[in-house]
Order: sequence, then structure tokens, then C-alpha cells
Amino acid sequence: MTARDGPQDRYKAVWLIFFILGLGTLLPWNFFMNAREYFINRLVDSEEMSHLGNKTGGAASPLSYLQSMFDNFMTLCSMVPLLIFTCLNSFIHQRISQQIRILGSLMAIGMVFLVTAIMVKVPMEPLPFFIFTMISIIFINSFGAILQSSLFGLAGLLPASYTAPIMSGQGLAGTFAALAMIFNIAIGAQQPESFIGYFTTACVAILLAIFSYMLLPRMDFFRYYSMKDKTEYRVYNAELETKRDLIKKDEPNGMEQNNSKIIPIHNPDEKPSVVAIFKKLWVMAVSVCFVFTVTIGVFPSITAKVSTVLGEGNRWGLYFLPVSCFLLFNVFDWTGRSLTALFTWPGKDSCLLPVMVALRVIFIPLFMLCNVQPRDYLPVVFSHDAWYIIFMIFFSISNGYLASLCMCFGPKKVLAHEAETAGAIMTFFLSLGLALGAAISFLFRILI
Repeated sequence: MTARDGPQDRYKAVWLIFFILGLGTLLPWNFFMNAREYFINRLVDSEEMSHLGNKTGGAASPLSYLQSMFDNFMTLCSMVPLLIFTCLNSFIHQRISQQIRILGSLMAIGMVFLVTAIMVKVPMEPLPFFIFTMISIIFINSFGAILQSSLFGLAGLLPASYTAPIMSGQGLAGTFAALAMIFNIAIGAQQPESFIGYFTTACVAILLAIFSYMLLPRMDFFRYYSMKDKTEYRVYNAELETKRDLIKKDEPNGMEQNNSKIIPIHNPDEKPSVVAIFKKLWVMAVSVCFVFTVTIGVFPSITAKVSTVLGEGNRWGLYFLPVSCFLLFNVFDWTGRSLTALFTWPGKDSCLLPVMVALRVIFIPLFMLCNVQPRDYLPVVFSHDAWYIIFMIFFSISNGYLASLCMCFGPKKVLAHEAETAGAIMTFFLSLGLALGAAISFLFRILI
């Protein structure tokens, strides 16, 4: 049976399942980050706050050390495990089944959020709560790295267009987080107990992802592509054994002939070489790494420090960054990721794709020359809000589209039985780009 004769994806069910799984990989973490205000408030020492309140007549107390360092530790505890476990998954995926990795990771992340939701009602001192939160972040990103890498590897077994729904689902997760941020601003401050809704929503999203994944093996379309390589090997092996039996019957004196021409192309149970696979797709791997290095290098470390010249002191000044930076980025990033479901230009062997990826470096000076405040060295060239919004639209849509193209094409540069390993390698370089971008963002901020 050829690919053209294979079953169809009825009602786009498999596509929708991969979309939900993509949403499930980043939605919990985005909701976790969006609840930052809850974590900051829980790090206030009640006795210290009461003491300062008595001395200052109820004036706002300065941030404690744990509060002021929360963002730094959160970044450290998210990026390092993400990179390490994405790298490890490139090797452990050959020893641990895909079902255990995906279902196990989803269940582990779900348990973390369930415990986090319960902890909303449990009083705790700032230091133990801080440690608990950082351990939760490490767990979420460790299992999230295995989940994401395994998911891209699984999608690599299917046609190239089935990586797009994962990227699109991840983009939608960021949009939800941005909308939640704006909603928080619109309704004002919330009580800590109200944040339980964020964590329970994440639990529901994970349950939906688990249910969707369990439906996947029931789909004929998915079964055909996931078993295609092994099935073709077994059919070929059966034909090979038949030929050998026939040859032996015709051989005089029991002498075997040379059967070198009918040796199978590969054994599906043989472990693919990571180095050999990387040599085939290194252009796509480096490209997706560079896409995210540029993106994280300026977003949000530079883009979130741009000030409006139109709305100082009014409502637009309050909504400028949540709308123009975070919501705009996530909406157009999602748009770019979704476009790959409609067309995939340029092709996987085109030299134009890495060129387009390299050209995104122009966004670094463009954003640095916007109205970033405070600044010491560079002049403000693009002061008007319109320039910033235009740059953000092209910046975000190119990030989503080019990253999604690279992730789609990577597994298609290798043989079918190497696709899952290729997906794991691509996800590692995606995570490497995130880590490199976070590192060089400090340099870009100093230069301004």
C-alpha cells in the first residue's frame, strides 16, 4: 500500500488531537507564569509586614529578597531543566517507550498543578513556599521538555503538515496567557484564593490532552503512518524468506547463492545514530535555534521596556505593553505557526529558508532603537508607538512561521525510522535557542 492509498484523516481528528496536545504542552506553564502576582504576594512575611505597617502607618513595604529575586530564580529553574531534559530525551527516547514518556509527563505535570491548586488554601512561610514553588517549576519544565520533544518526534512519523498543529496549539497557549493578563488589569487586584482558578484550568487542559492522546491509537490514519515503517519491513522480510526458501529448493548440492541484493534496507528495531541523523538536518536544527535566539534575545527583555509616547498617565499607558507587546506577539506568532498548515514556502531543500531566518537579526537593532526606557547610550530613532507595533507584528509572525517551518521540515530530511530521533534533536535545538537568547538578552540591555 502506498501513502496515497492510505486512510484519510477523517474530520481532521488527528490534526485536532495534535493541536490539543500542543496546547497542553505550554498552556499549563503559561498559566503558571501568569499567576506571578499570586506567588509574589505569598512571599510576604506576615509578621514583617505587620511590623512595617505599624512603623509606617500602613505604607507599602519594600520588596523582600525572595520577592525581588523571584523572577531571576524562576528563569533559572525553567531554562536549565528545559535544556537538560530536552538533551536527555534525544537519548532516552530509544530506551523508554513513547507512550510512557508522553502519558507519564502529562500525568506528572497534572499532579504538580493539582498540588499547587491545593496549596492555595494551605498557609506557608515565605521560604518553604519559595522552595516549593521553585521545585514545582523544575518539575514542570523537566517533564514539559520530555513531553514536547516526544510530541515532535511522534509528529515526525506523520506527513510534514502534522507538526504545524503542535506549533499552532503552543501559540494559542501564549495568547490565552496574554488575554488573562489583560483581564487581570481590567478587573483590578484579586484575592490570592481567586488564583486557584488558574491552576484548576491547567489541570482541565492536561486532562483533555491525556484523553486526546489516548484516542490517537484508535485513529486509522495515525495507525497507518506510525506503523508504516515496521509493516513495510515485515512484509519485505516475509517476501525475503519466501525467496530464500524457493532458492534453496533449486540449489544443487545444497549450496546457497549470494543473496546480497535482497537484504532489507534497514531494521526498524535498530537504534538510529544521533550524530548521523544530525548531519542530515543540521541546517534546520541551527535555523530553529537561531530563530529563538533572536526572539528571546529581545522579547521580553527589550520589548517590555518600551514606553508609549501617546498614553502616559491614561488608560492606553496602562494597557500599552500588555496589548502591544504580549498580546500582539502571541496572536501573530500563533498566526505565523498556523500559516504552515496552508502552505510551506520555501521548501525544505531551499537555500532561501536559512537566509530568511538569518535576516531576522535586523529586529534586534530595530527594537533597541525604539523608545526603550531607561537608556544610556543609543538614541531613540523610532519613538512613535506605531513603529513599535509594526515591528512587533513582523517580528512575531516571522518567528511563528519560520520556527514552524523548520520544525516541520527537520524530520522530513531523514528516513522514516529516524523521524522520532530527528524530532527530539530539533526540539533540543529549539530549547538551546531559548537558552542562548536568554543569555545574550543581558548584553543587549546593557548596550542600550
